[in-house]
Amino acid sequence: MKWNLRLAAANRGIWKASELQRMLAEAGLVISAGKMSALWSGSPASIKLDDLDVICAVVGCGVEELLITEPVQAIGSADQQQQEAASVPSCGQAGPQVRPKRHDGRSLPPA
Repeated sequence: MKWNLRLAAANRGIWKASELQRMLAEAGLVISAGKMSALWSGSPASIKLDDLDVICAVVGCGVEELLITEPVQAIGSADQQQQEAASVPSCGQAGPQVRPKRHDGRSLPPA
């Protein structure tokens, strides 16, 4: 997904993050400067659905204009995927030990 608040706001004549922040506050959504910066710069880590509703109402756009889908590119060819699937052991066979990875980049504690 691509976050597109700055372009949606610019299409409606809102050119500054501080202007949008003031408009959101008038609508009842008080956003800190740091959160507003993340929303405006295009890299928010998360956003509440209630906040998204208020942003859409203030900017005057739909969610589909703020959140733009991007197609995911397949990694590897179909032949490679078939070879990998064939090399995976079945349920009764012992295979390599699988260790889950954290999504935040931190390491797991020692076993």
